[in-house]
Amino acid sequence: MPNRDEVKGKVQQITGKVKEGIGRATNNPNLVVEGMDDQDAGTIREGLGTAKRKIGNAVQKLGKEIKK
Repeated sequence: MPNRDEVKGKVQQITGKVKEGIGRATNNPNLVVEGMDDQDAGTIREGLGTAKRKIGNAVQKLGKEIKK
């Protein structure tokens, strides 16, 4: 199950794509760049969230193994 950072990262990527599209449609280079930056930041945030989730799962698994 995705965690909060993964979801927020995905939303940020989608928002960035929308901004980029609007910027291209309105010939606004600043909005295009802002959208691309949002997409990159969202990708990073999603990746960090995924890493946190995987580490948490590994720690839980290790804890269960130790209890045996």
